[in-house]
Amino acid sequence: MKKSNFKKLLDENYNWPCLYMFKFICPAKNENIAHLESLFNSDSSEVILRQSTKGNFVSVTAKEIMLSPEKVMERYKEVEEIPGLLSL
Repeated sequence: MKKSNFKKLLDENYNWPCLYMFKFICPAKNENIAHLESLFNSDSSEVILRQSTKGNFVSVTAKEIMLSPEKVMERYKEVEEIPGLLSL
């Protein structure tokens, strides 16, 4: 999805600042999970991890107060560095 379309959807569907929920699927490697968790390491964050049945992947749900659509887009840009991560 184009960044401009995503920003438009965020603007239309949320009143900023707001609690925003991020969802990811991440390979179950300690360094990947630690990197992802470190991005949501604040007083306004809640991170929930669920391991897959075979233990190969981890589902990550992160909720955080985000100030603007641009901040949400920045966070998605930061997670792009994590190998094998899927943003949902």
